[in-house]
Amino acid sequence: MSDMKNTRHRHKKIGGKGFLILPSIFFVVIYLLGYLVLMPSSSLISAAGLMFSDSARDYSTEYNNIFVPVSENKNETDSSNKLLISEIQYPKTGEQFGELIIEDCSIDNNLFFGDGNVALRNGVGIYNGSFIPGYGKTILVAGHNNTYFNGLKNAKAGQTVTIKTSYGNYTYEITDTAVKKATDTSAYDLSANEENLIMYTCYPFDELGLTDQRFFVYAKYVSGPQIDKTSKEG
Repeated sequence: MSDMKNTRHRHKKIGGKGFLILPSIFFVVIYLLGYLVLMPSSSLISAAGLMFSDSARDYSTEYNNIFVPVSENKNETDSSNKLLISEIQYPKTGEQFGELIIEDCSIDNNLFFGDGNVALRNGVGIYNGSFIPGYGKTILVAGHNNTYFNGLKNAKAGQTVTIKTSYGNYTYEITDTAVKKATDTSAYDLSANEENLIMYTCYPFDELGLTDQRFFVYAKYVSGPQIDKTSKEG
């Protein structure tokens, strides 16, 4: 009789622990799944190893800002006027050095050099294997489709893109948009010998998680001071 009581007592204790442990495990699993679904995607784009993020994963929000706006008339400087490279504070990876604005798309974002996690959590970023405005080459800018580049879905040919930097203001005109596979390296040309702006984000818009397509917006250079790359610093 005593053994039966002890057995019931043990069963109650085990059952009580199970009652507490199982809901706890269930809560942890649901929390982790929710975090993974809601966490911004670190979308990929291939070009000889080119990744959507060009730096180690970093969830901090602190960054260095070297952007100091200049007068609007800097926007009217054409390619015949050159900036000495020694006059420019070249941005380091992860630094904000400008703003990217597309009024027709309700886009007004911080512009970073580098497209790592800190940059894409606080604005849009230039892939540091491409070039900064004024360099006469391809400028490849990335941004998340559910935040800072969500407005790209309204991009149309003829719209104006403005990039403001500490050394001058630049305008570009959108010429085309396209949906491409993430692995399609023909979507951009980083070796182009004329200044052009390419902005991209994951597609479809507003979709969470990784996708295998990218939405590209192409724009041609209109105005802004060009950098004399042959000039020496100092």
